[in-house]
Amino acid sequence: MRYNLLGKSNISISELTLGCMSLGSDYQHANKIIDAAVENGINHLDTADLYDFGINEQIVGKSIKHQRDQVVITSKVGNHFQEGSKDWFWDPSKEYIHHAVRDSLKRLQIDYLDVCMLHGGTIDDPIDETIEAFEELKTAGLIRTYGISSIRPNVIREYVNRSSIDVLMTQYSLLDRRPEEEILPLALENNISVVCRGPLAKGMISNKMKDVIDKKGENGYLNYSYTELKNLNDRLHEIRSDYSIQELAMHYVGDHPAITSTVFGASSLDQLEENIHEYNKTDRIDDTIYHRLQEITKAQTYEKHR
Repeated sequence: MRYNLLGKSNISISELTLGCMSLGSDYQHANKIIDAAVENGINHLDTADLYDFGINEQIVGKSIKHQRDQVVITSKVGNHFQEGSKDWFWDPSKEYIHHAVRDSLKRLQIDYLDVCMLHGGTIDDPIDETIEAFEELKTAGLIRTYGISSIRPNVIREYVNRSSIDVLMTQYSLLDRRPEEEILPLALENNISVVCRGPLAKGMISNKMKDVIDKKGENGYLNYSYTELKNLNDRLHEIRSDYSIQELAMHYVGDHPAITSTVFGASSLDQLEENIHEYNKTDRIDDTIYHRLQEITKAQTYEKHR
């Protein structure tokens, strides 16, 4: 497993990140997956306060208690919720971010977050106030660095221009190449690490691609129709050479110079081991194959929140 620095920070994370949202609510089951991930060199765990309304953070915190110095913990805030009623609303206010981070630390049973991200964001937010909250938390030693999880270019640009963020999380895959238009070059130019989620596009680009498309793809995916998805499956098998489909999907995003780590979820040990195995089969895919992947997929652009 290789490791990369997050932006301008001194935090080093693995090229694969375990997205903890899919771990479920059974601690013993989740603990086995987290332990296996760490044993295989994955040191970056991604959670959020809203995942299972705090339960996910509790499970992650309990699982890493004996190995805190071996892991980098990212959590996300901005969704104001009540654990009892499970009602929530968007709240990027300075007051709530301070409150939310302290609550996350209690659930995780740790003294600081390595990375804290704003879990969304709109152009109408009090952005300077939000940034000030993160800077104060950083100064107080409650977070080591911060960033934003977003797919909105207009919001991302504001944080790039007005803050000292080290990391951006965004959706990126062969079926969702929108970040290539502006966001990835912008992050690269400003030394901001991109952690990408959804590299397998809900399994639409995986070793089980045909079955997943037949099961979930009737209404298409983004601007791909069901027919286009089936045709893409055929074309990928024609050009894949010695690579598996999953290997191509993970490395297409992971090989981009702006990408620091690729996030994948795992609800079982088998899923975890498969993703690690597929990614580790090669250091990077051949340039010819990489360009062929671009030729047979769509170079989309963001139509909203530009």
